Amino acid sequence: ATSVLGETPEIYGAEHLLAARATSPETAAALTRRIRWWEEYTGRQGTTMDANPSPGNKAGGITTILEKSLGAVAKAGRSPLAAVTHYAEPIPRPGLVFMDTPGYDPVSVTGMVAGGVNLVCFTTGRGSVFGSRPVPTVKLGTNAELASRMADDIDLDCSPIVEQGVSVDEMGRRVYDLLLDVASGRRSASEELGLGGEEIVPWQLGAVL
Repeated sequence: ATSVLGETPEIYGAEHLLAARATSPETAAALTRRIRWWEEYTGRQGTTMDANPSPGNKAGGITTILEKSLGAVAKAGRSPLAAVTHYAEPIPRPGLVFMDTPGYDPVSVTGMVAGGVNLVCFTTGRGSVFGSRPVPTVKLGTNAELASRMADDIDLDCSPIVEQGVSVDEMGRRVYDLLLDVASGRRSASEELGLGGEEIVPWQLGAVL
C-alpha cells in the first residue's frame, strides 16, 4: 500500500524528523529542496513560512509554527520515507510518500488525487466541513466536543484516546479498519451528505500556504 502526506508549510521546522527516516540520501535531499523552494516562494510573495498558523489554529491553542509542524509530522506515523514528489505528480512507489502541496486543504487534496490517491484520511479539530470527490474522504474528529457538534459529518471520533484512555495503537486499528471498509464500498459521511463537489481546487498562482 501507499500512504501520502502533504502540506509542506505544515511541516516547516520539523522536516528533519521526516528526512531522518528517508530510505536514501537522495530522498532526504529532495525533501530539503522542497523546503528551500518554499522559503524562496513565500519570500517572493512578501511573507514568511513562520506566518503559517491560521487564526483558527491560534484559537484552537496552537502558538507557534513548530507546534503545528510537530503535529503534522506525527500524522506520518513511523514508516520510512520512501519518496518525495512534486504537486500532482504520479505517486511513484508503495510506502510513505511526501507530496509537495500547500497547506490549504482543497488544493492539497486536489494534488494528491491527481497523483493517484484514491482515499483521503482527514483529521479535524476545529470543525472543517471538507469533503472531496472523486475520492471519498474519511473524517476523523480529534475531540469529543467537535465529534458531538458535527456528528453527521464525522466518520470516527478519536477523542477516546484522551477521554477514555484508549491507546493510540487501538485507535489506529479502528482508523485502519474504517479505511478498509470505505475502500470496500462503505459510504463516508461526506458522501452520505452529498458534500465535496466544489472541493477540486488546483494550485493557483500567488501565495497559497
